[in-house]
Amino acid sequence: MATAGPRSFSAAEVRARCAQGACLVSCHRRLYDLSGFVRLHPGGEQLLRRRAGTDVSAALDGPPHRHSANARRWLEQYYVGDLEQSLSETVDEKEVVAAAQTPEQTDLCYKTVDVEKDLVDWQKPLLWQVGYLGEKYDEWVHQPVDRPIRLFHSDFFEFLSKTAWYVVFMVWTPVVLYLSWVSYTSLAQGNTRLFSSFTTEYSIPVHKYYFPFIFLIGMILWSLLEYLIHRFVFHMKPPASNYYLITLHFLLHGQHHKSPFDSSRLVFPPVPASLVIGFFYGVLRLLLPEVLGLSVFVGGLCGYVIYDMIHYYLHYGSPKKGTYLYGLKAYHVKHHFEHQKSGFGISTRFWDYPFRTLIPEESFKKED
Repeated sequence: MATAGPRSFSAAEVRARCAQGACLVSCHRRLYDLSGFVRLHPGGEQLLRRRAGTDVSAALDGPPHRHSANARRWLEQYYVGDLEQSLSETVDEKEVVAAAQTPEQTDLCYKTVDVEKDLVDWQKPLLWQVGYLGEKYDEWVHQPVDRPIRLFHSDFFEFLSKTAWYVVFMVWTPVVLYLSWVSYTSLAQGNTRLFSSFTTEYSIPVHKYYFPFIFLIGMILWSLLEYLIHRFVFHMKPPASNYYLITLHFLLHGQHHKSPFDSSRLVFPPVPASLVIGFFYGVLRLLLPEVLGLSVFVGGLCGYVIYDMIHYYLHYGSPKKGTYLYGLKAYHVKHHFEHQKSGFGISTRFWDYPFRTLIPEESFKKED
């Protein structure tokens, strides 16, 4: 049985759908439905809304932004058909009204992955498949798709691997508040001294008024740790011959790069997070006096919560143009789609400067 070709859309039908709230754009007569993507677009929803019903082929090349090969591949996921005629041609208003009143003959849903051509079987859990990709893994994992990922066969483990953004806030915020109170009241007793394990004569008392500064040091240390983990752990390149390291990489971070808008996998699940957090608390207890270590730890824990909330917002939020978060969102999306070997700062770009991993600014030659 012959497969039906792509559907053709008239300019009137496109205009009618856009008038009803859809966001259809064309590129060289190919038509795309971006209605489900407008809120996620790093340039902001209004930018795409203004492009609705127009040809975006020139906009893809910039300025202000030249879209990457991954971005253009991403666009193809929303392909719904071809244009019958140029949107710039004059269309009779009666034709537009008639198109708007005509029942839809097709569902504008898109097929995000061709399961017959992809390197993995998307109908099965991916975690145990990716290790077999070998040398193809690194390229495959950095070609993002817009669809959810299933990792495990077990529904129980699959449930533990997913987390709604608000769960992180609900679980760890009370811990931050409680440990902050414990740290402050313990410092208020006046028994905490720095270097007391080496000397009593020259030890330095740590007053309760120092708590905000110690807390801030913890947050700064977390921002550095955030950068180092992201760069050297999450973005390690596993050996092509090592099935287990590829699988581990996909579990830790590769899944996020493959499906960057899977809302259930944007924050760290509390169960594994508690193990990592407990490890860093133990390290601080070994290096610093008990109360001082706890004060630094709780600042770092607060930094982690803020990081996870910012990370989720950078993917699903729609910040106002010109704000700090607007620039940070555009920066982070560039990391996902084009600059995977730079731009490792998430809640801040600060550490990208001294480590020389800042994503370069784009420049365009002025036309004469």
